[in-house]
Amino acid sequence: MIYLDNSATTFPKPEEVYCFMDSFYRKNGVNPGRSGFDAAIETEEMVLSTRKLLTQLFNGDDPNHLTFSYNASDSLNMILQGLAEKGDHVVTTMLEHNSVLRPLYHMASDGLIELNHVPFDSHGYVDPEDIRKAIRKNTKMVVVNHSSNVIGTVQPIAEIGRICKESGVFLVVDASQSAGIIPIDIKAMNIDVLVFTGHKCLMGPTGIGGSYVMDHVPVRCTRYGGTGVRSAQKTHLEEFPYRLECGTLNLLGVAGLNAGVKWVMEQGMDKLHEHEIGLWEQMRKGLQQIPGVITYCAEGPVNQNAVLSFNVNGFESGDVGTMLDVDYNIACRTGLQCAPMVHQHLGTDQIHGTVRLSIGPFNSEEHINQAILAVSEISSLKN
Repeated sequence: MIYLDNSATTFPKPEEVYCFMDSFYRKNGVNPGRSGFDAAIETEEMVLSTRKLLTQLFNGDDPNHLTFSYNASDSLNMILQGLAEKGDHVVTTMLEHNSVLRPLYHMASDGLIELNHVPFDSHGYVDPEDIRKAIRKNTKMVVVNHSSNVIGTVQPIAEIGRICKESGVFLVVDASQSAGIIPIDIKAMNIDVLVFTGHKCLMGPTGIGGSYVMDHVPVRCTRYGGTGVRSAQKTHLEEFPYRLECGTLNLLGVAGLNAGVKWVMEQGMDKLHEHEIGLWEQMRKGLQQIPGVITYCAEGPVNQNAVLSFNVNGFESGDVGTMLDVDYNIACRTGLQCAPMVHQHLGTDQIHGTVRLSIGPFNSEEHINQAILAVSEISSLKN
């Protein structure tokens, strides 16, 4: 299989990830932070070391403010619902994934918040000045997707962060598609809350994600349960990481994320991105030369991740995806990719979305050549 669905989840993972998950869980698959025997202490040390690795990666200050969850959607639900209060106004964009769109929609529908969606331009970027214009006196936060999972454009977060700081509103960044491949400095970018998932560019397994919350952000606890600390206290603990964590952690997921982050750091994000965006440029040029192929917002490698959406005239995107799978053994994603507003803005919602090819660190030039050839042969059937 030629795997070009890395925006859904990177695959395969580095061998180091598989090996560490297996060896660690066999030896230390016990509950961290609950007991004082050696294996439990070693397990807690691994969890803390993972918090420290990610805090370092994002240039945070306090590893306890790096909290774990099931995935980015899980953390975004906790952050958005834990920050918003009745009467607040929230600004977001039309680039967002449903992990942002749906929680905000429900909050707006329930009468908790007012909501605005800022559009993106014909190149796939949000103008920071449009964010500034959308901010009101009662705006509590701006929620922005760092890199689109449909068109791969990387947004000007530092500029948006500066505007948010000047305006006194919180900036929440969904870094699901960027953490581990695009450098993120939460202090330099004025990010108040960074949300990430582990199973994409951080090269960890599914079922693990989290957030980094700056000390001044008054996010409320919205889940309550066991922490292993001060069990006689009737209320859930307010201090981090417990404020956003309850119950037993996904220890196997944390272990895999630990190994994945180490692998990313050893390889170097710049090197990984250079490899992927080089293949993306090869694919972009190849697809754009095929008669009948339409690409979306794929104009060049600057401020871009290795994600490309396209359609073939005369075909439904789902049919192209099926042919790529069945006839050419190429894995891709078709449809709306859980980001319906992107497609509404592009006009592709009327034709059931796009075909998305997304490149990862283990793809090669040969994979890209085979994909270009496959799309060319499919297009030749009707163009």
